[in-house]
Amino acid sequence: MPSEAPIVSCRGLKKRYRTGAVETVALNGVDLDIAPGDFATLAGPSGSGKTTLLNLIGGLDTPSEGEVVVDGVRLGELGKNALTDLRLRKIGFVFQAYNLIPVLSAVENVEFILQLQGVAPAERRARATAALKEVGLEGMEDRRPGFLSGGQQQRVAVARALVSRPSIVLADEPTANLDSKTAGELIDLMARLNAEAGASFLISTHDARVIARSRRHIELTDGRVTSDSAAAREPA
Repeated sequence: MPSEAPIVSCRGLKKRYRTGAVETVALNGVDLDIAPGDFATLAGPSGSGKTTLLNLIGGLDTPSEGEVVVDGVRLGELGKNALTDLRLRKIGFVFQAYNLIPVLSAVENVEFILQLQGVAPAERRARATAALKEVGLEGMEDRRPGFLSGGQQQRVAVARALVSRPSIVLADEPTANLDSKTAGELIDLMARLNAEAGASFLISTHDARVIARSRRHIELTDGRVTSDSAAAREPA
């Protein structure tokens, strides 16, 4: 039987930034496929291109050269509105800084994506409540971010990323602002959601514990993929 098509396919990705007469090459010819159900980590020195690569895959930035395909859709062929719609429906984001809306409660933050999708109020409240329960925040639905710990806020962010049932979740240093115990709990949560819900994860990280739990580890150096180990591992 033919292998399943990748959720993400990157070919010849290059990204250059120019400041005055100075040109910086952030990515320099990246070829990468992310398969359905992958739980992959992306690591490398500061400035190696990790965040740039996530931004290109997520449609938050455009490549100078090359192509990104997400769930069979070529991002470079989409107009602004179509790209926004694809991000809403196909891609979940988990950021280092959580990026929650301070004036909204936990359940309203999770609901927000569904509201943008046009989901009816009763259904989006039910789905958001279920997503918060899934990440261990049952009973905290009405708390605003300022009344949640850093770890709890990041759990809200994970619930928000998954509530729309995206094809892939992109996480940029999700444990960077968390203490050791809370970071470990978040890693456990993401690994469980990957195993049980089949959500694909690509996680940019320096955290050795996250890397140890991944089934695939990708290294970037100077904007190039220098190693990519897709060997299966048993969860730690």
